[in-house]
Amino acid sequence: MNGHGGYAVFFFPQALEALGEAIKPYLTNQPEGPHVFCREIDTGGAFTEMTLVGKDAEGHDVQVELMVPGSMIRMIVSAQSEALFGFGPRVTAGAPQTEA
Repeated sequence: MNGHGGYAVFFFPQALEALGEAIKPYLTNQPEGPHVFCREIDTGGAFTEMTLVGKDAEGHDVQVELMVPGSMIRMIVSAQSEALFGFGPRVTAGAPQTEA
């Protein structure tokens, strides 16, 4: 599942509760709900492996691999960029806008 801008990984509420404080530093709280935004994802086993990119305390890039049981994941959404991620109508470039 690689080759896009990234993936938003949503968990079941019970999974977030079970993971507790350990998952909180990796969650992004957006209107769509708490999720982990990752650059790459591997769903080919009992654990889903997510590759996250961030900054350390000194501002250096760091890469983190987060693995959780696949049964904890509710949904995975492919996103072209984190800033544009969301639910709603999509407009194709060059397509005329219509009003409802």
